[in-house]
Amino acid sequence: MSTVSRLPAADPVGGGEPDAAPLVTIVLPCFNEHEHVIAEVERICAAMDGSGLTYELLAIDDASTDDTLALLREAAPRFPHMRVMPFRRNGGSGTARRIGTQAARGEIVVWTDADMTYPNERIPELVDMLVADPTYDQVVGARTSESGTHKVLRVPAKWVIRKIAERLSNSQIPDLNSGLRAFRRSVSLPYLRLLPPGFSCVTTITLAFLSNQHDIRYVPIDYAKRSGSSKFHFVKDAYRYILQVLRMVMYFNPLKVLMPPALWLITIGLLKGVYDMVVHPVRFSVNTVLVFITGMLIAALALLADLIVRSRSEG
Repeated sequence: MSTVSRLPAADPVGGGEPDAAPLVTIVLPCFNEHEHVIAEVERICAAMDGSGLTYELLAIDDASTDDTLALLREAAPRFPHMRVMPFRRNGGSGTARRIGTQAARGEIVVWTDADMTYPNERIPELVDMLVADPTYDQVVGARTSESGTHKVLRVPAKWVIRKIAERLSNSQIPDLNSGLRAFRRSVSLPYLRLLPPGFSCVTTITLAFLSNQHDIRYVPIDYAKRSGSSKFHFVKDAYRYILQVLRMVMYFNPLKVLMPPALWLITIGLLKGVYDMVVHPVRFSVNTVLVFITGMLIAALALLADLIVRSRSEG
């Protein structure tokens, strides 16, 4: 990247050309965050104004049932770089992030949350890392602690899901589902249609980048206790995370998911077949045949899925 678009040093709140495209677009989904949404907007804008980076803040109200939208509209004149984007019906944080990224005018898109958990004052730092090193396409704030609800259950569950993702993507992933990240919009556009409506959208964008050899840099960050009530449901959302990891790896590399169990079943079937021939010659047991045929069917499905993926890539 040859040039970096920054605000004039003499005008910290951005008195540049209003029609000029900013360097950064910050997508901020808001759903029933009336107690602290303005404090979060103030923190983000103060950090960005102080950095000198040109930016826009897309505050997306996801059909809140409280005063979130009214507060955002009331505060809009105080924040000239903020655009309020209201939804008529709730679509989930993934939908808000997808639509916000599609509507972004900035070359670099930042995702974060409005619940006071992430250190949003460090957003300029993440953006500067992308600007300084064009070999990275995404910078993720990797949380060094867990302060969310259901901590006793979340920590081991997220560890297991993360290890599955690392195994399937052949990558080390310090934080699979961090909500604070900056990435190049042009790189993300082909993958936006894959984003699910819920929390697992952050997992999706991580695996989409890694599966297509887009390098990600991880930066350790603190993670505070959220303000307000959590929208995270442990059982439902943990299931969705696991399903989304498998879905994304299947989408880009189905052999990674399907071929190992296929080979195991074929091997077990062959070994059981040898055992059957020794114990009772010229007769295979029914379970031996079923295990072997199941392995062959999964292997055939894996090869067919891989052929579809390759045909899609070449097209």
